[in-house]
Amino acid sequence: MSAVIDSLPEISAVEPSSAAFRAGLLAGDRIVSVNGVSPRDILEWHRLVESDLVDLHVARGRESLDIVVERQSGEPFGASVSSAVFDRIHTCDNHCEFCFIYQLPKGMRQSLYLKDDDYRLSFLFGNFTTLTRFTEADLERVIDERLSPLYVSIHAVDPHVRSEMLRNNRGGFSLRWLRLMLDNGINARAQIVLCPGVNDGDVLDSTLCGLLEQFPELESIAIVPLGLSRYNSESRMRVHTPDEAANVITIVETWQERFRGVLGFQPIHLADEFYMVAHRDVPSASHYGDYPMLEDGVGLVRSFIESFGGNGPEVMGRSDGFFASVDAPNPSAYTRPANPAAETSLRPASVVSVALRSRATRSAKPPAVVSGSYGASMFRRILPEQGFGHVPVVEVRNEHFGGNTAVAGLLTYSDIVRTLRDFGGENVYLLPDVCLNEGVFLDGATVDDLSKEFDVEIIATSGVALRHRLLEAQKVEPHV
Repeated sequence: MSAVIDSLPEISAVEPSSAAFRAGLLAGDRIVSVNGVSPRDILEWHRLVESDLVDLHVARGRESLDIVVERQSGEPFGASVSSAVFDRIHTCDNHCEFCFIYQLPKGMRQSLYLKDDDYRLSFLFGNFTTLTRFTEADLERVIDERLSPLYVSIHAVDPHVRSEMLRNNRGGFSLRWLRLMLDNGINARAQIVLCPGVNDGDVLDSTLCGLLEQFPELESIAIVPLGLSRYNSESRMRVHTPDEAANVITIVETWQERFRGVLGFQPIHLADEFYMVAHRDVPSASHYGDYPMLEDGVGLVRSFIESFGGNGPEVMGRSDGFFASVDAPNPSAYTRPANPAAETSLRPASVVSVALRSRATRSAKPPAVVSGSYGASMFRRILPEQGFGHVPVVEVRNEHFGGNTAVAGLLTYSDIVRTLRDFGGENVYLLPDVCLNEGVFLDGATVDDLSKEFDVEIIATSGVALRHRLLEAQKVEPHV
């Protein structure tokens, strides 16, 4: 199954004085062909426009034009396109019982229901692929064009367990593509979504053993918890108990040492939620090194704590906890192309800070920190430790999705409004920007809608940003 995204790529920006600008290419032009080839995606687009002489056939309004772009030696082409995939997204034909998209309520934005399994989006944006739709032609392109790294969903190495979890017979043997890519020098980063009673316990033990034996070249292995909403209809799916989460930590720590002993390093990273569910402190900063897996919710809590306390550098990930946003490096020269599957699994296309007021006009009301349940538990501890014990923490319980959706990135307008009305304080409410996508909440309301009833301020999801804002408030009204 494939999803049509755009029949013709559209020029989103033209750099002044560039080769494309001199040739007369305009933003809004739609590309029919480049040197006689209709590009399928931004990867092919960049390869085609690398020539010194580029013959474009474009549609401009109702007109059809031929434009020849002549580039000087070493000169960039000078135009970018608006999307990453022009033809069709390779959509996912698995039917995983743990898939969060199947657990969404009806009536949300249509883009939230799109499941991709496209290796191109894996390379460009870090979307995870199961490789069940991967082909010989895909492998040839990945190797020839060095599309590395790719992000691969593992879940289990045992072919029977994996095919059962994916509900796809191809899942039992699709990891052969991973072996072939690694053999050809393609780097890969793996993820395991851990479902209690399904692929934890002995299965997790076997999976980590299999990864060490069969895929020791993996750059990283992120283990993340099952995301469960109240709309889940799968009888086997449930959340980990504290004892089960503690057992996961024990298994992972054992294999981390084994990997280190065999390979000289260890690539296994465990998501913060397991420590929180087990009522344990997250590991120290030294455990995470350079925080390579923030996008999978690994080390976010420790990074935030360290930066908020002034004990470590600001390390920003592209994660909202269970689901990562696709804030990848810009593969386009001038504007970042849109990921057509950006909201797959509720991953916002980009986290954009929304300033409702400038610093000069900020509210003089005392601030209150708004967060999901996981964040609130952290704030209740670290705010008093850093001298901000007077700052209220407003915990927003996620009733919209329910289940264990307790991260700030899945907060909705309806839950925030309900919570602030119940709180009833005379505060300026500090909301993390990770709960918004260009000023819009997951349930479709906007920051402007929220500001009609409450004094709200959107700040970066950052320990440094929060500390600066709270210190600024202390200058207005000192607290002892």
